[in-house]
Amino acid sequence: MDSKTKTIAVIVAHPDDETLWAGGTFLMNPGKQYFIASLCRKNDPDRAPKFKKALKALGATGIMGDLDDGSEQIPLTDERVETTIVDLLPAMSFDLVITHNIYGEYTRHRRHEEIGRAVINLWSSGRLLTRELWAFAFEDGGRVYYPGVMKDAELLYRLPQTVWQKKYSIIREIYGFAEDSWEAQSTPKEEAFRRFYNTAEAKTWLDSAQNTL
Repeated sequence: MDSKTKTIAVIVAHPDDETLWAGGTFLMNPGKQYFIASLCRKNDPDRAPKFKKALKALGATGIMGDLDDGSEQIPLTDERVETTIVDLLPAMSFDLVITHNIYGEYTRHRRHEEIGRAVINLWSSGRLLTRELWAFAFEDGGRVYYPGVMKDAELLYRLPQTVWQKKYSIIREIYGFAEDSWEAQSTPKEEAFRRFYNTAEAKTWLDSAQNTL
């Protein structure tokens, strides 16, 4: 992350996504203006206060929305997700936007996919402005293994042990996940991203995936 990158919007589905997929990157690049929008769980009496504590540990500010997050994963319209993002963000122009992969980071969470798609749509339509877009670059081989770095990731950060330990402590001590939980077991020691400099590249990627999701 270069010195010109000051304002960063991080748009995720759930409180803990910001830490799992990019927490180490934030910790290794302090002094930036990180704004994290979690589109789900605003009214979750357990997760919402933990999100606030995680923001402090990451040196970020943020906000939560309350999109449906039921186990049925009822599909949401693009318009609904895009409108929620616009309503939550404090501005619509950032140096960098970071969000979910359009395939998700593991098999399968529809909200991750919908949010990744919505962010690209907003950027392509000019409603969201940014110099760069980064999408988390993880996959799990169809639930064969814990999420690992995608081979086509443009950016890869190997976290120093001290950084990973702090990230892991947010997952364990702030979010309260048990040592044998999926979240604790899968906390990546590497963080990877697909990187887009223009909307055409991102839209091509999105269009190529439409028939596979």
